[in-house]
Amino acid sequence: HGEIVMNNVTFTHDEGQGDTLFKNFSLTIKPGEKVGLVGTSGSGKTTLTKLLLRFADIDSGEILIDSQNIADVTQASLRSSIAYVPQEPLLFHRSVLDNIAYGRPGATKSDVKKAAKQAGAYDFITKLHDGFDTLVGERGVKLSGGQRQRIAIARAILKDAPILVLDEATSALDSESEALIQESLETLMKNRTSIVIAHRLSTIAKLDRIIVMKRGRIIEDGTHNELLKKNGTYAQLWQRQSGGFIEE
Repeated sequence: HGEIVMNNVTFTHDEGQGDTLFKNFSLTIKPGEKVGLVGTSGSGKTTLTKLLLRFADIDSGEILIDSQNIADVTQASLRSSIAYVPQEPLLFHRSVLDNIAYGRPGATKSDVKKAAKQAGAYDFITKLHDGFDTLVGERGVKLSGGQRQRIAIARAILKDAPILVLDEATSALDSESEALIQESLETLMKNRTSIVIAHRLSTIAKLDRIIVMKRGRIIEDGTHNELLKKNGTYAQLWQRQSGGFIEE
């Protein structure tokens, strides 16, 4: 489960600039494959994930998930097969429990707690004033960046969709959060097709395949080691790394 095929995708109207971002773009991701998208801003990596989530419709070509065209399914059905963890997780002004359960309406409290444990979020949640019943402020202001991310990861673990789309946060976290988030992301990626807009070296090293994009085209595609040997764009980005992040 979780095969993704993009066939000859053309997509123009990005941000109304009228530039064609993707022209006859094709990409196949095997079920369970963990793929990192890398590239400077404007390379199309974020747009690619938006098209997969159907936040925008393509001009021509097709995007298939498990041989089914995503244009033919309802948004609800598409969203149920994809867990999306954005860079800035959106938290609602509700309890922590509600925020995690949002991933799977109808989840029991014990389901939510289990997901929180797997996301490395359980300990900090139980230390909060009202534990899982603690209300988080608008956009979750009462929580740190690392805590918000772990709640978003718990939400995705609970959702248990066959496909994960992760737009990795570029903000540096304290090393304890960093280690916890790394572990919880590995739990989350296990046994599911994962597409990661990757910035963190610790994440990239664990992926099966890295796709380097430039202006809507794939310019390099391979494992981390293969791409370093090629000594091309990826190798340059890697050499310019700093503070645990790829310099874009």
